Amino acid sequence: MYEQRNTIYDTMLEGKSKIINRSRRSKGKKYDSLFIYIPSDVTKDSTFPFRSDEEVIVRIDKDRLIIEKSKQ
Repeated sequence: MYEQRNTIYDTMLEGKSKIINRSRRSKGKKYDSLFIYIPSDVTKDSTFPFRSDEEVIVRIDKDRLIIEKSKQ
């Protein structure tokens, strides 16, 4: 399910993931809520930078989705 890749910078844990749509209806309107599943093998890695329920910044940079810690 996951593999470790050697790069010139560091060893990175990598896993396959899915984007899941959990659409909801409110007052007759449909709202899409997308969730990104991150495999537990990745989240258990000691270098994983996030905690559960942590607020993050999400942005698009060309063809990449970037998720960063919020600068509270």
